[in-house]
Amino acid sequence: MQPKIARSDAEIEACFPVMAELRTHLRREDFVARIRAQQAGGYELAYVEEDGRPVAVAGFRVGENLAWGRFLYVNDLVTAAAFRSRGYGALLLRWLRDTAKSRGCHQLHLDSGVQRTDAHRFDEREGMTLSSYHFKSVLS
Repeated sequence: MQPKIARSDAEIEACFPVMAELRTHLRREDFVARIRAQQAGGYELAYVEEDGRPVAVAGFRVGENLAWGRFLYVNDLVTAAAFRSRGYGALLLRWLRDTAKSRGCHQLHLDSGVQRTDAHRFDEREGMTLSSYHFKSVLS
């Protein structure tokens, strides 16, 4: 089983139920348009299937900055609750690492909400290290 990139509207739409477990504010009727808008900036949506339906998804983009050089940033990474602890998240993260290397990236980065302790255990088990704090300021 190999992760795939969601390219068609139908593939993107099929990823919605999994992504909505992480991004609970999303609305199904806006999902494809929001993904398409982000794709204009380099965003890609990858997924792993079981029995023909997505069970794990990852949104990512390649970028470059002074701090990290060329990097792959994971915007979203989630496995559907009913399919956790089956290796899908680890498979997707390995694929993201391989994708980063194949695209000339030197680092892979992701942020995770402070409340997501289960996700943090997964990230650390998969070789990620806590390297910084992320601060925000809501402007609206």
